[in-house]
Amino acid sequence: MENFKTIDEARDYFSKDRFATDNGMTLDELDEIHAVTSLVLGERHKNAYGGVMGGAIFTLADFAFAALTNSRESVTVAQQVSINYLSPPKGARLIATARYKKDGRSSCVVNVDVADDSGREIAQFVGTGFKLK
Repeated sequence: MENFKTIDEARDYFSKDRFATDNGMTLDELDEIHAVTSLVLGERHKNAYGGVMGGAIFTLADFAFAALTNSRESVTVAQQVSINYLSPPKGARLIATARYKKDGRSSCVVNVDVADDSGREIAQFVGTGFKLK
């Protein structure tokens, strides 16, 4: 956590990610190699069919990607991302864990695994980040 001395300092900074935080997403863990975000599912996260909206799952993964890649010395923006939805959530909470696959000088690749609180694998997100100077 080079840019932040404490997790509370990081949470304060990422509270400005209003779309994520206004929809109930929290930053739970952050260090130099991983970030964990989570979301307690509610009615506002459901689609017309009654399942969890893909956009809610994507946003949670993107929030973990952003926390991990922007916890260092340079601002990083997403250059390309993809997501594979694996299973519908059965639990009451989603957890996204982001880890570096590659962390280069000007770009990075991050894998984000999304699971629910029952351990069910929900989605796999891969993001390429570009480090701004």
